[in-house]
Amino acid sequence: MNATMSQEDYLETIYDLSQTNGEVKSVDVARIRKVSRASINKAMMGLVEKGYITHEPYGKLVLTQKGRALAKDIRKRHDILKSFLEHVIKVEPDVAEEEACKIEHIVSKDTIQKICQYVTDNVGINI
Repeated sequence: MNATMSQEDYLETIYDLSQTNGEVKSVDVARIRKVSRASINKAMMGLVEKGYITHEPYGKLVLTQKGRALAKDIRKRHDILKSFLEHVIKVEPDVAEEEACKIEHIVSKDTIQKICQYVTDNVGINI
């Protein structure tokens, strides 16, 4: 059972929030993702069912080991793509952020590795 693109976005958001805030609640994710409480509750149930998070009603969201591994991978893909877009082909930062968020879901691991190597070797950014 693979995560959908939407689920990957939620996992990335939960991961990012956990890195800065420590504790993550569904209302925080809803605010950032700009979705309703009903939508966030449905999405979180899907993540629980797939074993990516644990979530008690009205409680915090916690990434499982499986969820954390996937979320870290998504964040890394995002960062690599954003760096490439922004520093190599000189896309404006806001556009690079938005487009990296879209591309991160479809690019292969091999392509990501090659982009990462290119950015490291030619731009001097170690991701």
